[in-house]
Amino acid sequence: MDEKERVALGSVAASAALTAAKAIVGLSTGSLAILSEAAHSFIDLAATLMTYFAVRLAGKPADAEHHYGHGKVENLSALAETALLFVLSGIVAWEAFQRLFLAAPGGHAAVLATPAAFAVMGASLAVDFFRARALSRVATATSSQALEADALHFSSDLASSLAVLAGLAGIRWAGWPWADSAAALIVAVLVSVAGWRLGRRTIDTLTDTAPQGVAERIAAITRDVRHVASVERVRTREVGATVFADIELSASRALPLDRVADMRSEIIEAVTRAVPGAQISITVTPRALDSETVTERVMVIARNRALAVHHVMVQAIGDRLSISLDLEVAGDLSFAAAHDIADGLEAAIRDEFGANAEVETHLEPLQTRDLDGHDAHPAHLAEVATALTELAGTSGLLFNIHDVRVRRTCEGEVVHFHCDVDSERTVTTVHDLVDGVERGLRRRFPQVRRVIGHAEPQPS
Repeated sequence: MDEKERVALGSVAASAALTAAKAIVGLSTGSLAILSEAAHSFIDLAATLMTYFAVRLAGKPADAEHHYGHGKVENLSALAETALLFVLSGIVAWEAFQRLFLAAPGGHAAVLATPAAFAVMGASLAVDFFRARALSRVATATSSQALEADALHFSSDLASSLAVLAGLAGIRWAGWPWADSAAALIVAVLVSVAGWRLGRRTIDTLTDTAPQGVAERIAAITRDVRHVASVERVRTREVGATVFADIELSASRALPLDRVADMRSEIIEAVTRAVPGAQISITVTPRALDSETVTERVMVIARNRALAVHHVMVQAIGDRLSISLDLEVAGDLSFAAAHDIADGLEAAIRDEFGANAEVETHLEPLQTRDLDGHDAHPAHLAEVATALTELAGTSGLLFNIHDVRVRRTCEGEVVHFHCDVDSERTVTTVHDLVDGVERGLRRRFPQVRRVIGHAEPQPS
């Protein structure tokens, strides 16, 4: 049994004891105020029983029929309690009004302000004080609206009990026979106020009224997350102790899917830190941002067609664009089929940039299967390493050829090597230098299928 259930069950026991005590004393003294408190406590007993079962049911996880869980059972319990409070206040107010204004002069019912009456109302004050405090503490800790309703209810009972005590005092020491009926009328008003406050909050929740300020907080947190271009809309609602938030945002269409997934995770983590227990749903709309370059736009078009492209070159020729790129297609594909793929990509790029754009693709074979390989003989490895050192030396800009590896596969040899280069050189310069070494090595060793050169900044 969790803490919510324990405190709700304790409240049931307290309501049962108070109902019995007030009923006995109210009947023996003839006090309308105490009888109204007994009826109030009886309704409290019914309400706390509803709260106990509501808390148990609301704690059940989501299922096939209740995708958002069972939290609103607590709200229904609070609404039923509100109705009971209004019924009670109406009955008590009517009886008090009759005794005060419709009874014959001097015809007030005899009320006995006995020590037992004072004792039971004093005990009621103490029980309601500690019960309201315990319920409020657990309601705050667990965001339970049903327990919060009970805490509010029993807090208002304190004022009701004080009014009854004042009425009893008026009868016993001031000799006012009408004091009991006046106290009962005050009880009815206080119960109505408590019912109104509870009912307004409960109806707001049942009609999915957005929690005040929560949507604005979530929107502000979302805007601060990387790659979020704009927050279009945030919708929030409460179901029991849980806040559900639907976030609609836009991001650059050039953003890779793994970055979009990372962005979503960052948003969820940031929002749940600010709103613990929140359940977040995020919709990301891709947008063409004003800052998007031609190359990025070309990459987006290719990615949307599940094509691998690289080495995109863009030239402005007067009032038109010239776009060239390398397109990788499966090496075992027929050239006619590969050309059809390239034609489709080129047409899509022209649709984006205008029919007068020049678009050319260079087809490259894409490796579609893993190659089984093994290390070359040490003597051949040494021969290749020596050749790489000689070729790098001719440029005068590449140094320290190291980490040379030669692997033999069914499609030829694959060579890997590392080298150092002046860190101030541009990427284009370093690429051309490494390319020159690669081409020279393939001329010396025709069986080499591919050369992968990795340049590193020269240590200072």
